[in-house]
Amino acid sequence: MSHGDGDHERFAHYVQKDKIMASALDGTPVVALCGKVWVPGRDPKKYPVCPLCKEIYESMGAGGGDDKGGKGGGK
Repeated sequence: MSHGDGDHERFAHYVQKDKIMASALDGTPVVALCGKVWVPGRDPKKYPVCPLCKEIYESMGAGGGDDKGGKGGGK
């Protein structure tokens, strides 16, 4: 049984590092660049990077906007 939202579940997403740390401490959901909202709980290294997150991050350019910081695993 799947409780996910499709393709988002198969990817690691770009999220601000401070948001990931806060989520790890208090369990608050994070928002990825692509808009996915979830509480990270899996190792993002086991998943390919979300193509939409990657596209958005690359369009920001070096130093242009929020730092990628880290990737949060899918649910």
